[in-house]
Parts: sequence; structure tokens; C-alpha cells
Amino acid sequence: MKLTQTATIHVRADRKRAHKINPFIFGHFVEDIRDHYDAMLAYSLRTMDFEEEGDGRGVSGAWYPFTNGRNTVFALEPPAPRHSGHAQKIRIYCDDQCYAGIAQRTSVKGNTDYRVRIYARASIELKTMTVEIVDAASRDTLCRAQVELVSHDWREYTLTLRPARTCSDAEFRIIISSEGEEWLDSIATGILWIDHVSMICEDRVGVVKREVFEMARALNPGIMRIGGNHISAYHWRHGVGPLDERPHMINEAWNMMANKTFGTDEFLKFCEDLQAEPLICVNDGSGTPEEAASWVEYCNGGADTPMGALRAANGRTEPYRVKYWEVGNEVWGPWQVGHCSAEAFARRFISFAKAMKAVDPGIKLLACGHTDPEWNRTVLEIAGEYIDYLTMHIYQGYGHYGFIHAKVSREERYKAIVSYPEWTRRAVEQAEALIRSNPRYRHVKLAITEHNTMYYPNTIRKGLPNEHTLEAAVANAGNLNEMIRQSHLIEIANFSDLVNGWLGGCIRVGDYYADQFRGKEPGWSGKRDVVYGTPTYHVMRLYANRKLAHVVESEVECGVFGFTGLAPNTSFEGLPVLDVVSCIDESGEVLTIFVVNRGLEAVEADIRLDGFPATGQARVYELTGDDIDAINDVFRPEHITVTERKIRFEAPMLKFTLNAHSVYAFEVTR
Repeated sequence: MKLTQTATIHVRADRKRAHKINPFIFGHFVEDIRDHYDAMLAYSLRTMDFEEEGDGRGVSGAWYPFTNGRNTVFALEPPAPRHSGHAQKIRIYCDDQCYAGIAQRTSVKGNTDYRVRIYARASIELKTMTVEIVDAASRDTLCRAQVELVSHDWREYTLTLRPARTCSDAEFRIIISSEGEEWLDSIATGILWIDHVSMICEDRVGVVKREVFEMARALNPGIMRIGGNHISAYHWRHGVGPLDERPHMINEAWNMMANKTFGTDEFLKFCEDLQAEPLICVNDGSGTPEEAASWVEYCNGGADTPMGALRAANGRTEPYRVKYWEVGNEVWGPWQVGHCSAEAFARRFISFAKAMKAVDPGIKLLACGHTDPEWNRTVLEIAGEYIDYLTMHIYQGYGHYGFIHAKVSREERYKAIVSYPEWTRRAVEQAEALIRSNPRYRHVKLAITEHNTMYYPNTIRKGLPNEHTLEAAVANAGNLNEMIRQSHLIEIANFSDLVNGWLGGCIRVGDYYADQFRGKEPGWSGKRDVVYGTPTYHVMRLYANRKLAHVVESEVECGVFGFTGLAPNTSFEGLPVLDVVSCIDESGEVLTIFVVNRGLEAVEADIRLDGFPATGQARVYELTGDDIDAINDVFRPEHITVTERKIRFEAPMLKFTLNAHSVYAFEVTR
């Protein structure tokens, strides 16, 4: 990439746009996909209800059996009343004078309380069970409790375990024994049935790990979305009420067990704790308008309404007052439950809108849009009057340019990825032209409810995903600049995802780097509990915590670059190496200039400030690194992060050297 070494940025702070930048453009997104919730939530065990079918050993999912008995039986049987999943049966014989139990691998923090809950029953000659956590490698006991078994009928047993030290490769065990006991073995002796086992770390906020919560809070997310492919087959009633009584369902989008521990109340508590506005995507794929309307009533109805009364019975008397509701997640895609044509969706949307607004006329509705203008044209023409926001999912990856399987240089691939702002601009300008074309739907705004780099299918670099690189952060920063420039129309945006999940989660928990098809098992590094942010996490945090109210005019003179895609209409020329957007706060006292150097060389920049009597001091935030493929991981969790420093300059000209492939925010005060 041949670039000039100098650039001029001219900021006219007295020329501000009238519209206000909505902080919702720095939103985030949670979904039930892969290990998103496992990584995010404070529950330490999986397969807590033995919900998965046995594998021939008589146990379920993550559990495995152990015994020194010759005749011990492990089997899955029907669950307790009102519960789903299975009951785990463990049978030992007195004649064997043995022990037996079930165990699974986990990780624990030392000197921290873990609340354990077990739903069980036992044959009358079994008097106790032992619950313990050991170091799986050394076999050292980290903590242990003995629980008295008091009934042949189902009972809930609760206890607290406090591991003596941190262990990333621990083993949780439940054990019964006939050693030293005397009973006459017969048809139903020596049996323990376990219906539910959970262990939750008390160092948490709600049901979310404290470290994850603190990192999410630092992102200052204006709005938090729950949605994704799974939502098109999700029935909200399955995720409310007593945890044990919530049914186990298959996540039809990802062919895995659906999560039932992070339902409506848990999500909304998470949003309240974050002080983030919730955005709920409803099931329009396999659901009905009536089901969506009842969800609105559960969240927003008074305690004197049927669903409001159910919410109150579940522990929340006051309504949540959820304002933003999305109908349809990627309905245009054949991978979506309920996939249909634009015309069919638009008519479906109207029925949902009428039912939902009949419950609460004050809600705002988001309709499933597309980067394809023909889809948007049809949806707006049929349902425009009912729509408050048209959604888009804008991902940036090799697929746009025909680069997935092609022999293309690393530099060309880089140039394609960092052209993210131009890709977004094309989609937004096409949508805006449609919206402005008819007064019937000229009120509609845009919501980019999913955005990120997506290199799928991933190119494996040292076993690590490209979504975690400095390159991805540079591309995503440019995209944020574009959404700020388009903030007259874009009012909501949600980065995809928040935690682990598919490759793009900006908060990472542990060492699970695997892409869609390959990777290593969790725990291989011995640092299973390390929580850190990707380079893009630090970009999102940087942007969301600045004081921004209005866009002000910026002009840039700098080098340009281009590349030739292999797919139709994907060749770009004359793209500015520096992507710049400038903003001023409501008071007019703070001017922020975001600069992304998309080039592979450093640039000497002269930043001229007009219409802003600066003090001659600026605070500079910088995200940089020597290698576009640099990442953060469990070994170097802050290898690429934002640094902050103060500089002096002779107003109105600020001179600064911008490192290659780096992101900057210059914060100047009067």
C-alpha cells in the first residue's frame, strides 16, 4: 500500500449538525450460541438437570461416573415432578463395600463461596452423601461437605463450599458409599437419585460472573439486545419461573440444548444492573402475535394483568417498562426458522405490531431489514407506517469480495477488511434513499442490531480467530466512525457478541479460541478463568465513554488506497487512509476527534481546530501495535489495549504522528 507520509485534518467545531448522537449506537448483544452463556454466567457446572441423553455409561452430558464397586449401576431415569431432563440414578451394593459417584470438570476461585443446590432422594439405608471439589491433577481436596440424606422422597439440599485455593482444572464430585455399612442388598437398596445439581459462584452480579459484569459495565453500553438466530424458535414462557421447573428445549438454530438459566427476568436484571436500555427480539419465526403480546405484557403490564401477575409471582412486582422490541431476526436467511419472503414478513410484522402495541402503545418496534434494498423496499411499502426502526446486520468479511478461497495477498485482504466504513455507507445510503422516498415512512430510523468483522470461514492463524486481531479493531473503529457520521439516521447499533459465543465476542473468558469447526478444548492453557477484552473491546470502550453530542465538520487531506475485489461491484479506489469523525459535547466544552489510520505506514498529521478556542492541551487515547495480526489472549490479556496521555500543542494546530494500523481519540477542551 503506497501512502503519503503526511496528512491534514481540518476540524470546524462551529459547524455542528443539529441532530444528537444517540448513545444507543454503542450497544451490545447477548444470545444463546455456543459457549456465550456458559462463559458469561456464574454457574460452574453444566448439564445441571441431566438433560442430555446418556452415552452408554449411564450418565448425562458433562458428567462422568466413578466407582470401585464391581456391580455399581449408573442410569438415567424420569425426572422429579414438574421437572424436565432426567434423574441420575447411582446404585451401590453393600456386598461390594464400595464408593460411587458422578463428577465433572470445572474451575474454581480460592477462598470464594460457592452455593451448591442438589435436588435428590435416596433409599432409606443411605444416610449421607459427600460433596467435594478436588484438584483433578494432584487429587488434593479443595473443599468437602457431608450432607445428611433425610428422605426417600424428593428434597432440596443446599450447602456452601469454599475452595482452599484457585484451581483451573478442578473436579466436582457427589459420592455415596457402602464402606463400613451393613444392609441387606435387595431390589431397591443403596440408590441415590439426583434430579438437579447446580453450583454458582457468589462473586457475581445477579447470575453474571463479576469479572464479566465489570468488563461489560466498562463498555458503557447504551442498549443491550437479546436475540440472534435462536430467538426465532424461542418461547419466552420456557425461560421464566422457578429454575427447576423451566423445561429443557433444543436450541434449533445451533442444534444444542437451549439455555434456561438466563431468561427474561435474568436478562432484564442484567440490563438494570448495567443501566442499559433493554432491546428484546421476539419470536416471529415459530411464534405468534399473541405470544409476543403476552411477552410485552409480562415485561410492561401492571400486576393486575394476567402476565403482570405472573411476573409478580416470579418475584418482580413493578413493570420493567421495556421500550424497544424487535420483530424478526434475519428472516431473509434460509438458516432462519420462519424464513420467508419480504412480502410475507411485512404482513406478518403488521399482525405482530398490532398485537404488541395493543398491550403497550408506547413501545418502539424494530422490523427486520436487510442490506438488500429490494427487501427493504417491499417491507417499507407494505408495513412502513407500523415501523419505528428498520434493522440491518452489517458484517465485514472476505465473502463480500470473493476472497474466501482465492489466492489473495495478505495486504489486499487487509485493505478489504478495513474498508468496513465504505461497505456500511453503501448499505445505509441505499436504505436512506428508500426511507426518504415516501412520506408514509419517512419517520423510520435505522438500527444496526448486529455488526462486527466476520472472516468466516476463518483462516486459522496459530489456532486463533482473526476476529480477535488488531486488524479487526481497526476495521471496527472505522465502522463506528461511519455510524457516528450516519447518526442522523442510525440511532441503535449492537456489537456482536458480548461474551465468547461465536468468534466475535469482545469479552473473552478463558482459552476457548475455537472457530466454527476447529480449535482446542477449554482448559488446555491452565488459565481457564482469565477474563480479558479483544482489541475491539478496547475500541468499543474508548468510543462509548467519550462525551459526544453532535457531529462537527471535518475535512481530511491524506493518502488514498484501493483494492480490487473478485466479486461483482467490490472494487474500491480513492479510499482515504485516515478515517476521521469529530464530535462536540452538549456544553460545547469538549471536542473529540476520532482518527483511524488504516494504512500500513505511520502518518504525520496536522490537525487544525477552527471555531474552538482550545487551551493548548489535549488528552490522546491510542490503540496500536506492531502487527496487524496481534491479539490479546490468556497469556497476554492486555497486549493490545488503549493507552492514555496528555500532550501540549500550539493552538489551533495540533501535530501528531499516527502509527500504522492504529486507532486514536483526541479529546480537546476549551
